[in-house]
Amino acid sequence: MKQVSVFIENKSGTLINILEILSGAGIQLQAISIADTVDYGICRMICDKADKAIELLRAGGIAASLSEVFAVKMTDAPGGAAEVVKLFAEAGVSLAYIYSFLYDGTPVLAFRPDNEVKAREVLLANKLSCVEE
Repeated sequence: MKQVSVFIENKSGTLINILEILSGAGIQLQAISIADTVDYGICRMICDKADKAIELLRAGGIAASLSEVFAVKMTDAPGGAAEVVKLFAEAGVSLAYIYSFLYDGTPVLAFRPDNEVKAREVLLANKLSCVEE
């Protein structure tokens, strides 16, 4: 699944500017996560038109990048995320970051693994399904 990442300053109004650019273009935000440091944050987003979002954000002078993340469907019950993460941990795959969201009513765990080849092997071996765009 495509993910839009934006480097933003830690100051009031920065996030709303990004969100208004997207909403003004009719782009639907499906998931958002922000990791912050003292001076800046990394805003990670899943949206319905990622390529268009990147184009508009960059045109607006915003540092944005597009990357692929795994978006694994999980059980809608307590422990659903733990079940998925455990499979990758047991296979020795580290997850650089992780966040969850609902996609068409299905719980999804989005993450970036340190080893994509090994992560795909875990997916196949355990018959896990991913959200595909």
